[in-house]
Amino acid sequence: MSGPTSSKNYRAERWVALRRGLGLVAVLCGGLAFGQADFRVGERLAAPTAKATGEGVPEIEWQALMPAEWNPQKALAGVDLASLSDNDPRANALLDRLRRDLDRAPVVKALDGRRVRIAGFVVTLERDDKGVSEFLLVPYFGACIHTPPPPANQIVHVLPKKPVPADVAIFPVYVTGTLKTVAAVTPEGAAGYRIADGEVEEYPWRRQRR
Repeated sequence: MSGPTSSKNYRAERWVALRRGLGLVAVLCGGLAFGQADFRVGERLAAPTAKATGEGVPEIEWQALMPAEWNPQKALAGVDLASLSDNDPRANALLDRLRRDLDRAPVVKALDGRRVRIAGFVVTLERDDKGVSEFLLVPYFGACIHTPPPPANQIVHVLPKKPVPADVAIFPVYVTGTLKTVAAVTPEGAAGYRIADGEVEEYPWRRQRR
């Protein structure tokens, strides 16, 4: 995957999407339509069919990490997008406010301390010749790299029990561990949750595509 886009292009791309009326989730959480070798940017994994592992650890979906009453599009209420031009200072101010709101997105406090299993994509934070030792788990391919970061309640900061081999981290993974509502601000995005000493295993995405 290529590195993050420049600040100027990043802002321009967000604003073009906003002007097209795609809404907050599409602008700051959604995907783009160009292809990759195995996944398309914005592609999500299939919903889990089994709700628990052999050890009785429940597998949760990303939707469960968002409070039911939270509305990510609330900041757009009353905003006339058609009246804003590309270079309008009000547009830039709106984008900055949306980003701040998403970085402070509320978490589900009832999940704090629960042992869970969740599938997602890896955004590497720290790695060496042994593998990836710190990463963000995100719900769709390309988040934080090809598209802006998702809301904080859709990012899990993971400190794996042992480094994840590079040839595993480039594909979807399962992470099992104790979920904590501990926030973290990283160069790749703000996380609302953390799993320390997480157990990481390959996600069977190849089998699903047969």
